[in-house]
Amino acid sequence: MDISKQLKIANTTGELLFGQRQAIDACAEGDAKCIILAANCPQEYIDDLAAKHPEVTMHRTVMVNRDLGVASGKPFSVSTITVVNAGDSDLLTLDSNLE
Repeated sequence: MDISKQLKIANTTGELLFGQRQAIDACAEGDAKCIILAANCPQEYIDDLAAKHPEVTMHRTVMVNRDLGVASGKPFSVSTITVVNAGDSDLLTLDSNLE
């Protein structure tokens, strides 16, 4: 799957949240369907989030935060993208790949 393409589709037809704090809040409220993580997202943050919210699919990409920001059409680095509504994209078919 081309995650960059799917992020662009989801950004225009669905609802994405950007940033670690937004992900924590969305998980706590039960709104998060999937979380996409940059390759250089801090492991401590990922472990903590996965432990508190095992029901949310978490997918770590090979893109670093700068590339993930560009892929999602943002002019800044993004370490965490929370999918609230995937829209017409296939992002919700991603499998959790955390070890």
